[in-house]
Amino acid sequence: MLNRITNIFIMSITLAFMTMPTHAVTPKEPLWPSLKIEYFGDKAIRENASDLLVIEAPKRAEDAAIVPISVKSLVPQTADKYIKNIHIVIDNNPEPYSANFTLSPELGLINISTRMRIDQYTFVRAIAEMNDGSLHMVSRFVKASGGCSAPAGKDAAAALARLGKMQIRMRKPTIGKPVQAQVIVSHPNYNGLQFDQASRRYIQAHYVTNININYNDKSLISVKTGISVSEDPSIRFTFIPTETGVLKAVIKDSKNQEFSYSKEI
Repeated sequence: MLNRITNIFIMSITLAFMTMPTHAVTPKEPLWPSLKIEYFGDKAIRENASDLLVIEAPKRAEDAAIVPISVKSLVPQTADKYIKNIHIVIDNNPEPYSANFTLSPELGLINISTRMRIDQYTFVRAIAEMNDGSLHMVSRFVKASGGCSAPAGKDAAAALARLGKMQIRMRKPTIGKPVQAQVIVSHPNYNGLQFDQASRRYIQAHYVTNININYNDKSLISVKTGISVSEDPSIRFTFIPTETGVLKAVIKDSKNQEFSYSKEI
């Protein structure tokens, strides 16, 4: 008898949940207001700054562990007025503040692409900080989940064997003309959230923290990166070589390892 009453009770509770109106579900509170205060304090941020910046990202990511994100400026960099920094914030990631690009006014038009891990449905934000200190934001909502804890694409031994190997890809440049270049470093970029099924333990965090790119010893881009950057970090950018010289990239990681690669132009 008791089992029968218990079963009836359970069925009643189940039916109650099944018939509960959808409006009774409380939506998650947006994180951006608190993140804005945490990272930028009381500074004003101009939102929807589509006259200055464009952010590109897929509406629904094919692979949440390597989501392509591009940021382009619509206004050229000049010595008097230029984008000094671009801050990338991914609201719902474990570490929302994902990257800080420090940019040279010599880049001309900003056209930067990279790849990020995205943990759940979220806004991805690019905040441009001008040389006068003003802040301007564009954002994009991306549907992706599980990217921060997704297992690495390579086994640990293969990842360590290629650790630090670098490439600079670019078409044959012409002096005085814009050229697109891409810096890639082989690195597992473990963020401490990936679980190793063999050892039954979380893999120790080991990720790229700094990417510095210069031309003839003059800085073009300096990036501070966090745990949201994907495996095998990649930065694609456009610059104008004004003379023959050497394009060089220097990478540092969380274990104080340093890797570098250069290409003559």
